[in-house]
Amino acid sequence: MPFLLVHGLSSNARLWDEVGDALAAAGHPSWAVDLRGHGESDAPESGYDTGTAAADLAAVITTLGLSRPVVAGQSWGGNVVVRLAAKHPDLPGALGLVDGGWIDLHAAFPDWQSCERALRPQDIDGRPAAAMRQWLASAHPDWSDTAREATLANMRIRADGTVARRLTIPHHLEILRSMWDGPPGPDLPLVAVPALLLPALGPQDERADTVRRAAAALPDATVRWYPGADHDLHAQHPATIAADLLTLAVP
Repeated sequence: MPFLLVHGLSSNARLWDEVGDALAAAGHPSWAVDLRGHGESDAPESGYDTGTAAADLAAVITTLGLSRPVVAGQSWGGNVVVRLAAKHPDLPGALGLVDGGWIDLHAAFPDWQSCERALRPQDIDGRPAAAMRQWLASAHPDWSDTAREATLANMRIRADGTVARRLTIPHHLEILRSMWDGPPGPDLPLVAVPALLLPALGPQDERADTVRRAAAALPDATVRWYPGADHDLHAQHPATIAADLLTLAVP
């Protein structure tokens, strides 16, 4: 059974490299996609919203000729694959929701202005790549070099050794606004395939009820908790995430 792996906001396909290697070792081909404006994909002027990203995934599945793949999305990518399953129920065979798919910004902020202020990304253009590598090593000592280099690939390294964002801040904010305007709640009951929720928290966490509500809204859902884990679960625990996703690969 094939897998399609979808990154989160301001991330890129390479964060899935180690998960993809584990899936391949288990006999399952996988494809990781760079959404528009991310990674090595083109950056058109428009289309930075959850609905367009889901339509782009539908086009990828159709173009590659994938038959009912397991579609896994992390963070905003989880919201995207939920939208894909709601709008194109004939395409996915199952969903893997890696600390995403239930992200509802309305539940976290009183208004859009507060959300934008809190979640606006830092302007890191011009910082030395060496300093970014040093920060990643300090912030994520339990990640592999592969995962940290994949994270650095969220940026381009200029000839002078400094970095520049691949996804621009205006496009980042457009995606955030689409998340604000279109939370996944209405899509969840429309998902007609099995879904595995992998939250980066434990069942006693104060945010766990949000995950439970999402699971209850899905027709066929299982939750596997990752207490105390990083939001980038696929970077921190690639072997375990791959093993969990493989439970969705049924004939």
